[in-house]
Amino acid sequence: MGEQGVSERVPGRDALRGARRVVVKIGSALLTNDGRGLDEPAIGGWVDQIAALHKRGIEVVLVSSGAVAAGMVRLGWQVRPSAVHELQAAAAVGQNGLTQCYEHHFARHDLLTAQVLLTHDDLSNRKRYLNARSALRTLVDLRVVPVVNENDTVVTDEIRFGDNDTLGALVANLLEADALVILTDQEGLFDTDPRHNPDARLIHEGRAGDPSLAAMAGSGGALGRGGMTTKVQ
Repeated sequence: MGEQGVSERVPGRDALRGARRVVVKIGSALLTNDGRGLDEPAIGGWVDQIAALHKRGIEVVLVSSGAVAAGMVRLGWQVRPSAVHELQAAAAVGQNGLTQCYEHHFARHDLLTAQVLLTHDDLSNRKRYLNARSALRTLVDLRVVPVVNENDTVVTDEIRFGDNDTLGALVANLLEADALVILTDQEGLFDTDPRHNPDARLIHEGRAGDPSLAAMAGSGGALGRGGMTTKVQ
């Protein structure tokens, strides 16, 4: 954004053409192919695209879900647990695999990655907020790709972000990014649920604060915590 004033900003999708810093969030269902383990070919494809943006001088910060879902597969669990300690254990097991996967694929492009795990406390406490911002900005300046995730191993239900859509928005704000791109297994936001209504209409563009958008957004899937509601928020 730099010195660009609000009145000078290009509206809608055209703004992406001139974006210099972008936050990309990828959800659990995509990363784990709906819970069947980390989808290496898909992850490799997204990494290739991020690397291509890097070559064009565009800074990319990745917000990645998938630790709990990946851990569930490694542990042989078919159903997402409800107990916090079991979720924390699954996140701890899965985060290792997730980090290794990104490190391997970015290394193909001679790009370094950095694991950044955040909790709500990190961004609600002013000193820790500034520390997180400084660390992320330094990594971006060093041409390292930060891979950000919620620190599910230590977080509790009372202090969690709720989902990584919210975390992605906070990171985009933290870094004053030009855009937040949310990748999902749905084509986009529809006026009704396309899984139940074949006549559902895709909403190509909407304005922040439009109450009709919130009314259209549905509930989340089984693996992740976020649905269209959090994406609209």
